[in-house]
Order: sequence, then C-alpha cells, then structure tokens
Amino acid sequence: MQTDYFKDKRITVMGLGLLGRGIGDARYIAESGAKEVIVTDLKTETELASSVAELSDLSNIRFVLGGHKEENFSDTDLVLVAAGVPMDSVYLEVAKKAGAPLAQSAALFAKLSGIPIIGITGTRGKSTVTHMVHHVLSVATGEEILLGGNVRGVSNLQLLSKVAEDSLCVMELDSWQLQGFGWAEISPHVAVFTNFMEDHLNYYERGGKSKAEAMALYFKDKAQIFLHQEESGVLVTTPEVFEMTKTYLPKETLGQEVILADASVLPEDMLLSMPGEHNRLNAALAYEALLAMGLTEEEIFSGLASFPGVEGRLQLIGTLNGVRVFNDNNATTPQATTVALEALAGDEKNIVLIAGGADKNIDSSKLAEAIAAHAKLVLLTPGSGTDRLLVELTSLGFTEVVVVENLTQAVEEAKLAAVAPDCILFSPAFASFAQYKNEYERNDEFMQLMATHE
Repeated sequence: MQTDYFKDKRITVMGLGLLGRGIGDARYIAESGAKEVIVTDLKTETELASSVAELSDLSNIRFVLGGHKEENFSDTDLVLVAAGVPMDSVYLEVAKKAGAPLAQSAALFAKLSGIPIIGITGTRGKSTVTHMVHHVLSVATGEEILLGGNVRGVSNLQLLSKVAEDSLCVMELDSWQLQGFGWAEISPHVAVFTNFMEDHLNYYERGGKSKAEAMALYFKDKAQIFLHQEESGVLVTTPEVFEMTKTYLPKETLGQEVILADASVLPEDMLLSMPGEHNRLNAALAYEALLAMGLTEEEIFSGLASFPGVEGRLQLIGTLNGVRVFNDNNATTPQATTVALEALAGDEKNIVLIAGGADKNIDSSKLAEAIAAHAKLVLLTPGSGTDRLLVELTSLGFTEVVVVENLTQAVEEAKLAAVAPDCILFSPAFASFAQYKNEYERNDEFMQLMATHE
C-alpha cells in the first residue's frame, strides 16, 4: 500500500459537505503530511459550520467557501472531486488544462490500498447487494471485511488506515464514484452490475442533451465498474444489462469472466428477510459474487439466511396495531417505488403509501398505475415530482390522494388510515431536495417519527 502519497503535496478537496465523507477525506490527507489542503465548497462557511469545526485543529487546511477560485485548481498536485460535480464544470476544465490530476475518493482508495475490491453498482439494488455480500463474507470468514464507497458517513480515504496485508473491501459504487474509476482506468476485481434504469436525468441532461444521450452517458459511467478489469476479473450481471452493454458500448469486447445471474440459482424454499422478487434477484447476484470469491454454497446460503436487511430499503421497522410499517426511503425513483408496491401488494388494496419529493425528470406513469392498482391511500409531501404524479393519478381517476405539508403530517394521517392487515409504506419515489438537505435527513426524520408513534 502507498503510505506517502499525499506527503508534501498541495491537494484541493472540491466539496466538503455535511455527511462526514468530505471531512474524513480532508482529515486523512492533512494528517498524511500534505503541505497544504485547500477545502473548497459552493456552500458558505455558515452552512458548513459543523464540518469546518471538525477540521479546525489542522493547521495545514485552508478553507475557500461560498465559491471556488480557479487558482486552487491550477496550482495544485491533485483535485479530489466530490460526487455529483457537473461533468462540464469550468473548474475541472481548469485543472485538466493545468495538468492537475482529478481523483475521486473511492477509486483513490482502490488504487492506493492495492487490495482486492468487490464493487457493486446499478440503478437499484446496489446497497442491498453490497450489504448482503459484506454480511456473508464477515460471517463466513470471521474477519473484518472493509465496507466503503457510497456508505453513509464513511470516508474512503480514512479506510486506508484499516488496510492490512490480507484485507478485502466491499464497495457500493454510484455513477459519480465510478467516474473516478474511469479517470484512474481501474475497475474492481469482482464487479456486480445489478440493473440499469432511468435515474439522475436531471444531472446527465445538462447542456440540452436528449434523454437518449443522457442515458448513454449514465450507462458509460456505470460501466466503468467492469471496463478496466483484467482477464482475471469477474463481472456478475443480468442478461438484460449484458444486452444493454452491446447497445451502449458496441465497440467494447469483454475479456474477463462474465456470469449472468437470475433468481433460479437460489433454493425455492430459501427465505429472505426482505420481501419481493427483486430481492431474490439481489440475493442471486450476491451469491454469484461470493462464489467468485471462493466461498462454498453452504457458507453463502447460511449467510444470506441471516442477513437482516438494509435500513431504508423496504425495511420492516415494526408493527402498529397489526399494521406493518416499511421504510423504503432510498427509493428515490418512480421505478423503485413501483417495485415496492408490487412486493407488498395483497389481494385487495392494502397499502397506505407516503411518497413525494423533487422530480429527477423520470417517467412516473407506471408508478401512477401501480398506485391505482395497489394503494388504499396516498399521502404526498410537496415537490415538483409530486406535482407531476398528481396529474397522472388524476388522469387515471384515482382520487384517494392527500397532499400534506410535511412528513410529520403524512405519518399522522397514515396511522389514522391504516388498519390491519394494511401496511404503511414510506417510499418517496423522488429526490429529497424539496424539503431536505439529503435523503439521509429524510430517512432519520421518518425513523424518529415512527419511533415516537409506537
């Protein structure tokens, strides 16, 4: 492992944020002997006060907040880029022209650690598969398996301090983090690509791009998880994604082992804690990745059977007077909420759905149809996505809809409406930015509200 990579260098950290990742990355770089760490963010010092305070003890960190300055992207040895920075950012262009390398923390961890990486991506299911794989490996080996990538509060660079000679890391990788793997021209040793659907079109359609162009850019970012694998690498995916590769990347030839998975690899009587056929496919993908890592079927099936599920992913959080309550906060696309509705649907309309939020320019007509088919009542929090969904529900003649002011009111109304054997499903279908700083803040509020209503 490279231990002196940052020593005596000037590093620009683009994006501090409030979730802890940027804080941890900046701290690790500063404590690794960097000459100067310039932490720059579009947010102001007031907005980032808590994050700035956590780094105030480090004398080699300098803050440039409330905007960026071009000199910090030209006179630097490296720019560490946060997730979601626009591809056409003028500051990234300044860095490229000056010859300053661009890096992203997940890919930089993979590069500097040199340890085997199991990387998981996909529009949906990547968190569940990541945690499944991590859980089974931890149980089977009894060792500490590192967990990184798009994991709440985890600084990928700080994970370097935990790396041992025989370490292994499981990483959830979103499309932005995989841009960094593309810059570094590396891919995980074992790659899992769960599925590919419309998402983040508000990001990829920038600059007037068509939906087709945006989807092609989105797929190319996702594909970085396998495009740089060596022949000894393994790609686990579905037949559908494999066919999409031929469409979006027709000139690419894959020399690594490719394993196509479906739910049939699991025993029919195998029970999982998470409902729905989509979660059986998630488990099948995890199974194939774990086989590729050398685990036995017995170890894998035993580990999957004890997997408790993931917070915010169709998570059964409790029962209120016989009414099951599910937290599916991380369903931030209409497709994800559609899948959740279908997974919980009964013979009669049995779901009180809490949804709503900011639109990501994704078609929600199928979601409206699923709501009309399975929902007893829909409670919608404000946002541009809510506005569009309301039009579609009205066109279908579905009238059991209430637009509430906030999540507190939604929970109160849901409790009044749901009776056993109904279930309450919190599955937003849209981004959180209409009322929250991020999806984690929304998740925490829902969990707190349900805890106080038990």
